[in-house]
Amino acid sequence: MRSLLEAIRSGDNAGPLSAHDAFALADLPAEELSPLLKAAAAVRDRAFGRTLTFSPKVFLPLTNLCRNRCDYCSFRKSPGQEGEWTMTPEEVAETVTRARHAGCIEALFCLGDKPEGAFSAYRQTLAAFGHNSTVDYLYRAGCDALNLGLLPHTNAGVLEAQEMEQLKRVNVSLGLMLENVSPRLCAPGMPHHKAPDKRPERRIRMIENAGKLKIPFTTGILLGIGETRRERVESLLAIVDLHRQYGHIQEVIIQNFRARPDIAMATAPEPDDYEIAHSVAMARLILDRDVSVQAPPNLNPGGTALLLSAGINDWGGISPVTPDYINPRHPWPHLDMLRAQVESLGYQLAPRLPVYDRYLDMEGYIDPSLREPIARAKARLSRSPGAAIHIEQAHLEAAV
Repeated sequence: MRSLLEAIRSGDNAGPLSAHDAFALADLPAEELSPLLKAAAAVRDRAFGRTLTFSPKVFLPLTNLCRNRCDYCSFRKSPGQEGEWTMTPEEVAETVTRARHAGCIEALFCLGDKPEGAFSAYRQTLAAFGHNSTVDYLYRAGCDALNLGLLPHTNAGVLEAQEMEQLKRVNVSLGLMLENVSPRLCAPGMPHHKAPDKRPERRIRMIENAGKLKIPFTTGILLGIGETRRERVESLLAIVDLHRQYGHIQEVIIQNFRARPDIAMATAPEPDDYEIAHSVAMARLILDRDVSVQAPPNLNPGGTALLLSAGINDWGGISPVTPDYINPRHPWPHLDMLRAQVESLGYQLAPRLPVYDRYLDMEGYIDPSLREPIARAKARLSRSPGAAIHIEQAHLEAAV
């Protein structure tokens, strides 16, 4: 395989890995990791140049109620449980306004799966807001974010096609982590056993429907939840198949599990540097070259050099005004520090929109009503590329 990796690195073999070659590299020993990383980094440089991007965002956990019970999740709550929170429309507007003043571009709506199907108390909350469903409330929140100057991106768990069609009118992109295609992880004793919306076929169907609807889409895999390296490769290949059918996958997140108290997997081992670097590099070599590879910097606070060497080109969303509510023990990096680290390695750091530029010119991918808000957001980025979002970052870290 070393000769294959050398050919990829030199550009003599520039195409994505075949399934055969990907599985052959799945169990590459640690002492042979270097050629894999060099090949992945070369592919990244050819496809994306020397610029790493991020999305200046505000994180809006519309509700942390969720009908799933994943063994690695500390975000989900049930009604009456300490920490339960459903944002009011007033809280959404206040947070978005503060984010707009801090220089944010993206309004990330992230929430639990299908809470109205599980909790009558939540249905009463929705009714008090004037809505019959979470998707209706998300539509309203998206309208409010647009009116206040931010571009919505929503990750609401598994959605039906008609729900995505509705949200497409007020979102520039949608997302759903595939996590893993292995049904083994849904068996008794495994992390997805009590999570009906984590069944691989349901998640694949949603990603496929998003492609049919021409929705720019973000997905990804989770590392360290009991999966094998071969299952990671199978998951990446499933994403490749969907993208080649529809062309809608804009970025793939390689997200590593972090242990924390009060979860079923509190004592589970975290992925080590080898597992993280190997998975990032495999993603870069397996995915088509127009798909970004992303890794969360707050889950890898000392891993900037490692992740760059493995081929990432994007850091995902970074917020100056809100914590990562999914991983609150892991604060976002200061942009000045991240920029200095990136530049010391010979790269540049630049903000981007929550929808990738190529979709702006592709027929049917952007609702006509979103053209003007997108143009205004692009103008803001060009006038002040990330400088404004330093304003509240020190305050945020102190709060966390």
